[in-house]
Amino acid sequence: MGLHDRLKTSNGGSGHATAEARLSGSALEASPSSAAQDPYAELKTRIHHACIQTLGPELFKSQATGDLSERVTRSVTEQLVLDRTPLTREERRQIIREITDDILGYGPLEPFLRDDSVTEVMVNNFDRIYIERGGKIEATRATFVDNAHVLRIVDKIVSQVGRRVDEASPMVDARLPDGSRVNAIIPPLALKGPTLTIRKFSRDPYTIDDLINFGSLTPKAAQFLAACVKGKLNVLISGGTGTGKTTTLNAVSAFIPGDERIVFVRQP
Repeated sequence: MGLHDRLKTSNGGSGHATAEARLSGSALEASPSSAAQDPYAELKTRIHHACIQTLGPELFKSQATGDLSERVTRSVTEQLVLDRTPLTREERRQIIREITDDILGYGPLEPFLRDDSVTEVMVNNFDRIYIERGGKIEATRATFVDNAHVLRIVDKIVSQVGRRVDEASPMVDARLPDGSRVNAIIPPLALKGPTLTIRKFSRDPYTIDDLINFGSLTPKAAQFLAACVKGKLNVLISGGTGTGKTTTLNAVSAFIPGDERIVFVRQP
């Protein structure tokens, strides 16, 4: 068996698990890869390019203000009118939203990033997007146009933090402006096309009282951790993906006295 075949059949060897490896066979059968191709893909591409040409350098400002968002929405609406493609009101509204998200945000990922109930977004291929909600993985109907579309979004994400991803550096870790963790892998490391994982953070971090109310900790355990932190003892927080390591660390960090210095050491 060749290296390519072994990589395709192997479940190990990578610290970044894909959604397919965590889904059951029945869920995979219902995956969006079998969905029909977007009938408005060419229309969206035309409108997108026309808006880029119309707005030009305004789109490359350091901050996407509300005024810019309004101008992009107006430009997309005007280009749709000029295109004269017959659309229902709901189709028009959806296309405007999708093109605006693609120009100002992260394309088809935007609805999931805005949804506070979604904790993780996983792109296994341009037509395979999964989300984690309530601890369960779901296949979505959202798709990118093609792998080049995925690469554009990945490049937009990593360039915001001064990173790059290409064939010479095909794996990159980055952060979204809200702190969400991003991992992207592109060919030749990714065998099926670009893959992207976004681990979202809660907008309102949980406190130690929240963990007690959830039943994750007992009040005595919380008092013990508080004493350990105030006593300057070493505390190791470990666990698998999505088990709550960062949540626990944030909650425990609240016990650090206000007059103490905090130093973060991050692995490059």
